[in-house]
Amino acid sequence: MKRIILIGLMAGALLATGAWADTAQQTRMKSCNADAGKQSLSGDARKAFMKSCLSGETQSAGKGITQQQRMKNCNAEATSKQMKGDARKAFMKSCLSGK
Repeated sequence: MKRIILIGLMAGALLATGAWADTAQQTRMKSCNADAGKQSLSGDARKAFMKSCLSGETQSAGKGITQQQRMKNCNAEATSKQMKGDARKAFMKSCLSGK
């Protein structure tokens, strides 16, 4: 009986301290991954976004991304899709406007 009570108390203590809760890094990774998915990023653009997001340079839902970083992300995505000419120009316009 004492063992059951002791085990229950230890489990309660672990839950109370948040031993099984996500760490800040895990939470940030989930958030950044969700934001990259919302923006439909892939390839090099996704890598660049995730790197900047995980380092804390970007904020949730793409707010706080500098124009230079957005240009870099859009350019990398257009390159990975091998876009050229008018198709690339149209893609860059929509990507940079956030659509």
